[in-house]
Amino acid sequence: MSLDDAHEPHRISFDPATCPVRQVLDGVSDKWSILVMAALSMSSRRFSELRRDIPDVSQKMLTHTLRKLERDGLLERIVTPTAPPRVDYRLRPLGESLFVRLSSMARWVIENRAEIDAARAEFDARK
Repeated sequence: MSLDDAHEPHRISFDPATCPVRQVLDGVSDKWSILVMAALSMSSRRFSELRRDIPDVSQKMLTHTLRKLERDGLLERIVTPTAPPRVDYRLRPLGESLFVRLSSMARWVIENRAEIDAARAEFDARK
């Protein structure tokens, strides 16, 4: 898929093996990734601080999410050689540029939440 293809939907391939948009979104669009990036957008954080910021994320899921975001170049893990070692996480410029776009989506959700809730209630009432 190229940028030109995006304007011609009949030419877009959503094949998971070849669609670059799908390949990246699979890694960064889940709720944990977005919440971690939101926390790190304010300042660097230690693992324990992220656990406090996102109280319903498990240790295993937070570890998985941090590794995934680090692998994609969105955040960096900074180890300070102290006893015990201090480990901090912070957004890299690539992660910051993504979060700017995600924060626009979050603002849209906040602005439209009442309408979404009303539509859900109407839908649920029909069942």
